[in-house]
Amino acid sequence: MHLFGFNKSDVNPLPSFYFPSSLPFFPSPPPLLIFTSYTLFSSQFLSFHLSISSLPNNKKMAKFCLFLLFISLVSFPSVLSRSLSSSSSHPHSQIFDVATSLKKTVQVLSSQDFQQEAIKSTHSNSSSFSLSVYPRSALVKPSHKDYAALTLSRLERDSARVSSLNMKLQLSLSNFTHSDLKPVQTMLQPEELQAPITSGASQGSGEYFTRLGLGEPAKEFYMVLDTGSDITWVQCEPCSDCYQQSDPIYNPSGSSTYSRLSCDAAQCSALDVSACSTQSCLYQVSYGDGSFTVGEFATETVSFGRSGSFPKVAIGCGHDNEGLFVGAAGLVALGGGSLSLPTQIKASSFSYCFVDRDSPSSSTLDFNSARPSDSVVAPLLRNSRRSTYFYVGLTGISIGGQMLSIPASVFQVDGSGNGGIIVDSGTAVTRLQSIAYNALRDTFVKYTQSLPSGGQFALFDTCYDLSSMKSVNVPTIAFHFSGGKTLSLHPKNYLVPVSSAGKILPGFCSDRRVAVNYWKHTATRDTCQL
Repeated sequence: MHLFGFNKSDVNPLPSFYFPSSLPFFPSPPPLLIFTSYTLFSSQFLSFHLSISSLPNNKKMAKFCLFLLFISLVSFPSVLSRSLSSSSSHPHSQIFDVATSLKKTVQVLSSQDFQQEAIKSTHSNSSSFSLSVYPRSALVKPSHKDYAALTLSRLERDSARVSSLNMKLQLSLSNFTHSDLKPVQTMLQPEELQAPITSGASQGSGEYFTRLGLGEPAKEFYMVLDTGSDITWVQCEPCSDCYQQSDPIYNPSGSSTYSRLSCDAAQCSALDVSACSTQSCLYQVSYGDGSFTVGEFATETVSFGRSGSFPKVAIGCGHDNEGLFVGAAGLVALGGGSLSLPTQIKASSFSYCFVDRDSPSSSTLDFNSARPSDSVVAPLLRNSRRSTYFYVGLTGISIGGQMLSIPASVFQVDGSGNGGIIVDSGTAVTRLQSIAYNALRDTFVKYTQSLPSGGQFALFDTCYDLSSMKSVNVPTIAFHFSGGKTLSLHPKNYLVPVSSAGKILPGFCSDRRVAVNYWKHTATRDTCQL
């Protein structure tokens, strides 16, 4: 990915990014933006819609949640949309339900099992379809002694993902190119390989999964969802080295539609790292922590439940997969590259909403769904030199109706390719450049000076002890986008409990490693137009 020295011809406008605006609020997971800014926990549902030509319109939208991560890296034109409803008569402040928020921190550690469901899909017309999306708890039951310990483990996974993303960005900014890569030599010696650092399930950071059908007849598998990857892959028999997963390992010999790709196939040429073995194409994807997947690159039928199936989708059939991938059979790549799933099935858009990480329920991943009429539409940008990522055109942040004094350049790409705001499904905490974070924190503290301080927690320097309160009045935080669009967040979108004892904090922090801005989603469905 080359982020510096790009000119106008390097910037390709995308249709748009949508946020549904009048949805009930429910607890939801952290934002989905990538890079040094994330939101790890959130108390509301948010939805994300990546639309190539249309946007999502789901009746179950109120159940969904999505997280966005704003990163100051590279920005590129497009649009994002979301919609939120206010729960307070005063436009600049809202009521935060402390009691309900803390109650869920206790329930998540109970013995209640997640009810696994078979592939579910719905479609409003012949071209739209959706799949169920499950939180991490569907595969891995929390075993921590308390909610604070669970929070710390989530933050650790989130930090690992961010480190991986940062490394990839630094390689791009250092003119690290395709030709600098050492090709795959053998599937048995991956430690000798060098490959681009790709965002994904590194350090077990996969937080949301879907059930996807592969082969003919179709077999269902739990797969990690990742907007920061372009290669969809699954563990395959025979295994040279495979990690433990919740489903039986996929055996391509049992599918009538599995077909190895030749070394001269266009899909093989599109890989960042590839090699040839007995006329078959080999692939490799490496992650920041040393985790990787290596195997054959092939085409297979991908099924979306009752919505139908797509033949000849290029996927990685991983025979050597090492790392902490937390029970998933593989990864569904939702990036903007030519090999991502949305691109291969020619989806006009895709949207998703993640339920609260602490919830035993599921949400959906929708393709080709219509945009909600009450959506807030904002510019969605993308870098032609690194087509994987999606960026949002943020222009400012306000608290309690007061626009923060943050230079516009903080949210823009500079001449070296730094800056911008990336939307990512795998991150959880909102990370901002210091100048932006300090302005946000200081203003928020000014509005909440009557609330008892809770000290610090991990990487967060501002916490509140709300153990003696059932509800509190807090200022509204809003994001402003080019074109005059504004997205106001409900308190459940940015106030998150980090312990059952009443410690609650705003889900934002500062990150010195990269100029990034990240925002966590909750209570709305986000749409990306491709």
